[in-house]
Amino acid sequence: MLKADLHIHTRYSMDCQTPLDKIISRCQELGINCIAIADHGTAEGGLKMQKLAPFRVIVAEEILTTEGEIMGMFLKETIPSGITPREAVKRIRAQDGLVNIPHPFETIRGSALKDRVIDEIASDIDLMEVLNSRSPFPANSNKARAFAAKHGIPGGAGSDAHTINEIGNAYVEIPEFNGKDEFLKALAQGRIYGRRSGMFVHLFSTWAKVKTRLSGRG
Repeated sequence: MLKADLHIHTRYSMDCQTPLDKIISRCQELGINCIAIADHGTAEGGLKMQKLAPFRVIVAEEILTTEGEIMGMFLKETIPSGITPREAVKRIRAQDGLVNIPHPFETIRGSALKDRVIDEIASDIDLMEVLNSRSPFPANSNKARAFAAKHGIPGGAGSDAHTINEIGNAYVEIPEFNGKDEFLKALAQGRIYGRRSGMFVHLFSTWAKVKTRLSGRG
């Protein structure tokens, strides 16, 4: 079985300072042996991690569309920000990737994909994050679970880690898989575990964003 944290950020995100080697070490400490690197606006961190990590790495990206974030998974290259949700779906499909909705129905996160758009693209959604450790309200997770069940969408989970200590706060135990199609089948059999990280962790990502701007990297 794989212990999969399907939402981790690296220093390639503008609001994260975590080096790739430290993520690898932390995952090994926790027994996390499958991760999705889903940096904001770039697949570069995931592509580099895939070459370095001794365990399975899914290359993903949180794409900030005109209506909120959509996550592409099993990507081969970066998809630009600022495009429409429909265009994001189209570009993910062009890479033979999967469409995931991170932190859906989030009420206090401005980057969350708008509820009406989730309804509009429901038939294009391959999986949905039904547990995100950075989402503070259980009601949002419950709504995501209900939506996924209604539409027959497999549920995923991720820590949304922007710091080392957040890694593994949410994960899914799934069977081994090869490729995106087997991944979806494995996810449908998965068991979700995890806890909420609390509001305090957002201060770390806010500070990381400030440091990125001061360094001229953002």
